Amino acid sequence: MSDSIQTTNPATGQALDTYQKLDKKAVEARLKACHAAFLEWRHESLESRASIIQAIGQELRSQREELAKLMTDEMGKLLQQSRQEIDLCASICEWTAEHGPSELAGEERELSKGQKGHVQFAPLGVIYGIQPWNYPAYQVVRYSIANLMAGNGVLLKHASNVTGSGQLLAKVYRDAGLPEDLFQAIVIDHDVSDGLIEHELVRGVTLTGSSDAGRKIGELAGRALKKTVLELGSNDAYLVLADADIEKAVKICVKGRTYNNGETCIAAKRFVVVDEVFEEFRDAFVQAMDALTVGDPRDDGSDMGPMAREDLRKTLHEQVEESVERGATILCGGKIPEGEGYYYPATVLSDVQPGQPAYDDELFGPVASLIRARDADDAMRIANDSRFGLGGGIITRDQDRAVELAKRSFDTGMVFINGFGLATPTMPFGGVKDSGFGREHGGFGIKEFVNTKSILVMG
Repeated sequence: MSDSIQTTNPATGQALDTYQKLDKKAVEARLKACHAAFLEWRHESLESRASIIQAIGQELRSQREELAKLMTDEMGKLLQQSRQEIDLCASICEWTAEHGPSELAGEERELSKGQKGHVQFAPLGVIYGIQPWNYPAYQVVRYSIANLMAGNGVLLKHASNVTGSGQLLAKVYRDAGLPEDLFQAIVIDHDVSDGLIEHELVRGVTLTGSSDAGRKIGELAGRALKKTVLELGSNDAYLVLADADIEKAVKICVKGRTYNNGETCIAAKRFVVVDEVFEEFRDAFVQAMDALTVGDPRDDGSDMGPMAREDLRKTLHEQVEESVERGATILCGGKIPEGEGYYYPATVLSDVQPGQPAYDDELFGPVASLIRARDADDAMRIANDSRFGLGGGIITRDQDRAVELAKRSFDTGMVFINGFGLATPTMPFGGVKDSGFGREHGGFGIKEFVNTKSILVMG
């Protein structure tokens, strides 16, 4: 097993940098240092914590260009989208700094016989985050800022191909004035990571990743009686109803499928279109997808960059080929281009049915599954015919009807109506079924890893 990690630019296939892995002894020292920093941090006032989190947001904006370029070089997202990601991260810091103190303030409750109760949200300790590569800054900020606000210490194991982004984020946090050792980005392999989950000083584990990874991490954490939050994959369905503005629907669906090079857990992946407008939508959607420019992610003229790794492109293409073997039809794309880099074209599959990867599984790249439905009820049935349940969308002119459908019928953690969205600091983020459990954002994430403590004054 190699004792180092090498990062690679997916646009060129060329090496970027090399990072040394920590062994078990070094990781134990880092964990103990993080715990020691936590023992001090937990006694900081909510307002003091919020002040430093506000400063982290400012520092993210200050180092925006350096971090954005590194993220683009490491995982291939468009440079402008890297900048947007950092802006979102800064907004998360600002929202948390403003609302965190009130979310964690606790409350008093009147008990019987004149007794009083106090509810306190007390920090737990060191929270260990295992994060993916597709949003190198956002995934880290999303869980770490909430836990720092709650008074916890934070360890990060980032995906190996974005190791540099994780290290730079740790520097940003330190530059903003966060106490030394309280947030640490550790470079380790999976065996060391598994041992860390079981360590007594780790009080909670959060993972963003695949369902298979979630099962493994959930099993390890459960055996050690550790609280977990699991944000896993999905194959989100977007419903195009009969009264939809087709031009608008196409724009929403193209963005939803190709944003971040199509490598997003909450991307629009299955497009369920009612029979009445199916042909009209199909023709316009295929034309728009086929017209996208795939190229250098630092070039303003590119609509998509490369996939993040060569093995990911290979897996995606195999899913397309298997779907075609089982009856799907390629309407555009579907071929690996020649040349350097891990590029893949925007692809649309039609005649998608159960039993095909394009219907049953998550296609983590710019491949759209086009599915015909009889009517709105049938479209909702198809949307829910999935082992996943992270997000989904409804496109219609009747907003009230869409809200009612979302409330009553959509079996997902999030529903977007007449638009494609990733996340907002003010609303909960998370899924159901094989898409995991627990919530982030909107105040909910701040309380995932706290001890909700009851204090009863009896006399």
